[in-house]
Amino acid sequence: MSLKQSVNILNTKTGINCIAQRASSWWSGVQMGPPDAILGVTEAFKKDTNPNKINLGVGAYRDDNGKPYVLPCVRKAEEQLKAKNLDKEYSPISGTPEFCKRSIELALSENSDVIANGLNATVQGISGTGSLRVGAAFLNGFFPGNKVVYLPTPSWGNHTPIFKHAGLDVKSYKYYDPKTCGLDFKGAMDDISKIPERSIILLHACAHNPTGVDPNKEQWAELSNLVKKKNLYVFFDMAYQGFATGSVDNDAFAVRQFIKDGHRICLAQSYAKNMGLYGERAGAFTVVGETKEEADRVMSQIKILIRALYSNPPINGARIVTEILSDPKLKSDWLQEVKGMADRIISVRTKLRDNLKKEGSSRNWQHITDQIGMFCFTGMTPDQVEKLVKEHSVYLTKDGRISMAGVTSKNVEYLARAMHEVTK
Repeated sequence: MSLKQSVNILNTKTGINCIAQRASSWWSGVQMGPPDAILGVTEAFKKDTNPNKINLGVGAYRDDNGKPYVLPCVRKAEEQLKAKNLDKEYSPISGTPEFCKRSIELALSENSDVIANGLNATVQGISGTGSLRVGAAFLNGFFPGNKVVYLPTPSWGNHTPIFKHAGLDVKSYKYYDPKTCGLDFKGAMDDISKIPERSIILLHACAHNPTGVDPNKEQWAELSNLVKKKNLYVFFDMAYQGFATGSVDNDAFAVRQFIKDGHRICLAQSYAKNMGLYGERAGAFTVVGETKEEADRVMSQIKILIRALYSNPPINGARIVTEILSDPKLKSDWLQEVKGMADRIISVRTKLRDNLKKEGSSRNWQHITDQIGMFCFTGMTPDQVEKLVKEHSVYLTKDGRISMAGVTSKNVEYLARAMHEVTK
């Protein structure tokens, strides 16, 4: 073989290697992301062979047998929809007008002046998460003040990523008091009083996630006055209407109080928890304007954002919601069924507290029944949580948050015993 031939072969091989290297290295800089905290708990639970194991990480309702629950009114709505032989055409960009109308009526009440005067720009969102994301995109594009969202400490783990992903800055204000496992109302008021004017503040409308700690009605009124005095823009996240106290009106108190006090809020709603439509991804996003003309302009821009994000929303979940809220019998059934779910959660809170006392625990567990909604911040430390997992096969997040939906009349005694063992 000549020198020239050898060089040609070498050049060919080098060229192939370079091409191969380039083709295989597009994503060489991508780092492995951390696992989702909740999904990690579920995966560990699945691998555990202990027959007494309990999963308290999942944020979805379970019946008293620990099984997923489909509301009977949802099944009835699906049967009625099936009989209508509906098509599968695209939804309008903003969702169907009927779905949007029923959603904002549920939030603000059917006799709301906001609705009567056409001050609301309401669109269908992809459950609560998608509604928050659309809202964040709108605020990033058009909010005239400080594009900073102030979240309570702690807040739902996805709030920060959602707002940051949309380009907004995120800061915090005091909310939860670890010493009492309750609301740090003074701390919240002090921090909110220092937030720069024309900033955005996020409030959980009810059943604060992850703590289960809500202000009372008097405190909500004080918060409303302070927020108005500070000229802050309010973004309400309402993921649990009806599921917190069992009453859709009680759970909408804060939102309606702020509207009554003259706030022009925006609002994210979800039907995942209160209708059990987790996988259907049905929700709504609303901006309340000063005039109908302003609301119309806002709506036009939200539609443009949605068109670029996902074009238009899915139809099945929205149809189920609309069928339930527009049919008086189905709506009545739903109101009873969501109250039944809320009542079960409230009852297992009492049972857990009673059983801890029965076990001889000297700790004050009053916060278990003072808190409300799906989640309970137990006050357990990361070390105690680790012992609970390793020694008792009770799975929860490291911050001591438990999903009360995973507690049943059959496992509550075992759970109380385990919690007492690691905290005594």
